[in-house]
Amino acid sequence: MTNDGSQRPRGYFGVGVEGISKAMNLGNLMRSAHAFGASFFFTVDARRTLVRPKSDTSRTPEQVPLYNWTHVEAMQLPIGCSLVGVELTEDAIDLPSFGHPRRAAYVLGPERGSLSAEMQAQCDHIIRIPTAFCINVATAGAIVMYDRLRAHGKFAVRPVHEGAPSDPVHEHVHGGPRYRMQRQAEIRERAGKDSK
Repeated sequence: MTNDGSQRPRGYFGVGVEGISKAMNLGNLMRSAHAFGASFFFTVDARRTLVRPKSDTSRTPEQVPLYNWTHVEAMQLPIGCSLVGVELTEDAIDLPSFGHPRRAAYVLGPERGSLSAEMQAQCDHIIRIPTAFCINVATAGAIVMYDRLRAHGKFAVRPVHEGAPSDPVHEHVHGGPRYRMQRQAEIRERAGKDSK
């Protein structure tokens, strides 16, 4: 359970940035990652001046593992973790249409540039936020994390009309173990009822 009473979604995610140069942006992105429940944070080819990120009032590196890689080839993500680049490219998947992997690392580009060709080549998916122009890296990261939370979290279904949902979140009910033979018998029984 989380602080708001909702259940934590399965899987994990990390957030990182390539070539970031501003300590304030780094701090904002780190704080947002911590708030959204990131399992780790990373930088790739960050400026050496970013020893202490500004505006990270939650002190993320004391709570969440932080990895600082010097270049793309040095990255070591967990086994089975999909790398998802956030970039405005023509063939990128629009964020509202993207199915977030259960285990993912999201990487954003620098303030005045794009993800390197080397980084894009490593990505399993490239997504974009459908905006008219580029937005701040920390803001973009927060939007992606929010979208992941909406997709994987356990929340009440949004109502058709404005306002609060009318139906509460249904709690998951754990049943007893199911065995293959029992399951096959249930399928045969249903098939018999449907044919009548």
